[in-house]
Amino acid sequence: MSEGTMQRRAQRDPGAPLTPSRPWGRDQRTGRLTRALVCAGVVPVVLVAAGCSSDSGSDGGEDKAASASASASASPSPTVRAAAYGTLPESCKVLTKKTLKDLVPKAKSGKEGKSDDVSTRASCSWSSLDNNGVKGSQFRWLNVSLLRFESDATRGAGDELAKEYYGKQVQDAQAAEGAQKTAAEPLAGTGDEATAVRYELDKKEGTFKQQTVVARVENVVVTLDYNGAGLAGDKTPDVNDLMKDAKKAAKEAVAAVTEANGEGAGGASGSPSKPASPSASKSASKSASAAESGAEAGARTTPKASAKS
Repeated sequence: MSEGTMQRRAQRDPGAPLTPSRPWGRDQRTGRLTRALVCAGVVPVVLVAAGCSSDSGSDGGEDKAASASASASASPSPTVRAAAYGTLPESCKVLTKKTLKDLVPKAKSGKEGKSDDVSTRASCSWSSLDNNGVKGSQFRWLNVSLLRFESDATRGAGDELAKEYYGKQVQDAQAAEGAQKTAAEPLAGTGDEATAVRYELDKKEGTFKQQTVVARVENVVVTLDYNGAGLAGDKTPDVNDLMKDAKKAAKEAVAAVTEANGEGAGGASGSPSKPASPSASKSASKSASAAESGAEAGARTTPKASAKS
């Protein structure tokens, strides 16, 4: 066998010993095989990695969508100007002692109406019966209701809501059941706007003269009801005197609202008061609609019920 033949055989023989002319052999082939297996083993990992990369891309899309949604939700919501007044005065203290003595001379104290939040709605009533024995009696009943509206991004500014409610109160007073000789007139110098309504109610006890003054100052509506009657044959009170007293009391009540909110007595002049800062208005613990439904719309009781007070 020639040397060339032996050399070629040795190259094909994996078990042949390594020689300087053949630096490769079983170990080198084993190394190549190992590397091949390693590479083969890497393929699934690469595929898995690729799959993860694909999922990651999907998550990225969701993140972008979420981010876009967050950006949309974070966009400024519609704003509404803050309500000027954030509180109400004590309802049974809105009138001076002198005024109460003139309107309800025999009243011992006011009866405060029920309310879940006296800073939003409040009322107080007084009843007076001056018994003159066989000559009859003079009956008087007085009620003051206060309703404050918060500004609401959905429903609107507090003063606009109060203006709407003010209009409804005036309409209700003019449409009182059984009312006769109804008349209404605008009233100047009492808040931002005011209307005085008068009418008569005939009952078996006598003829009751009803006076209702509805006034709005900023985001607060004041409704004052005052009625009088001569009972058991006593003379019927003069309607002009009753209306004069009702107007005076309504003006005092409006002034008490402005004073309670740090505005002095400026609201009673009829000119709009200066708006307070947003912090002056308390956050709505209740919707204004809840306040409307719970308000004692002027607390107008029937004269018969009043006479029994």
